[in-house]
Amino acid sequence: MKDRTYGTPLPGVSEEPLTGRLIVVEGADASGRSTEVEILREWLEIEGHPVVDTGLRRSTLVSEQIDRAKEGHTLGGATLALLYATDFADQLENKILPSLAAGSTVLADRYIYTLMARAVVRGASREWAQRLYAFALRPDLTLFLDARPEILMHRAISKYGSLDYWESGMDLSISSDRFESFLEYQTRLRHEFGWMEEPYGFRVIDANRRPDQVHRDVAEIVRPLFEAPPEKKRRSPVPATSRSRRAGSE
Repeated sequence: MKDRTYGTPLPGVSEEPLTGRLIVVEGADASGRSTEVEILREWLEIEGHPVVDTGLRRSTLVSEQIDRAKEGHTLGGATLALLYATDFADQLENKILPSLAAGSTVLADRYIYTLMARAVVRGASREWAQRLYAFALRPDLTLFLDARPEILMHRAISKYGSLDYWESGMDLSISSDRFESFLEYQTRLRHEFGWMEEPYGFRVIDANRRPDQVHRDVAEIVRPLFEAPPEKKRRSPVPATSRSRRAGSE
């Protein structure tokens, strides 16, 4: 089981073949990440591949609690990281692994890499962040959309009309000016993503361009993943509860 995760798998899981594929699209806010996930999903579904999407704060367990806690602007870095780790673990057990076992392609709009980068920028060590998320499943492919902080700021303002408190790193007291804080915070995050590129196998894509140009590069990288024959005996952890539910329904 360990060869498919970054460390110790979640408790209560058993080995079962995973015939689906996990594709992660990473990048900062306003990098075009969500747009690319939408385009990629439509393309894959047209090609006949069942697709399930996932992302941050989509757990039915703690997503609402995270949103409410963030509204107060008082969360500490460690608390925030632990809440997000709980959210991710719940999705991994109840959505990602069962979907992969069923043969679906899972598209993740952000993954543990964003969570690790945020934790480190807020004071955690890289080793602590890596251990915290070591139960995560290794993706079949990780695409990182890399855009310069000034491009991100322009897009965020154009789209939302303002800069988000958390995406600007205002909780870090970098600067009282939200624009300056945003640029510095995104620069720090980009630095953390930078060291992850090699050990986590990122495929880096220039996201300073138009969505159609970005997708052209994405499609060239993704297409071979579906042309290659799937491994016959790839085994990985799947929640025993999910396996039991499927068995009982057959």
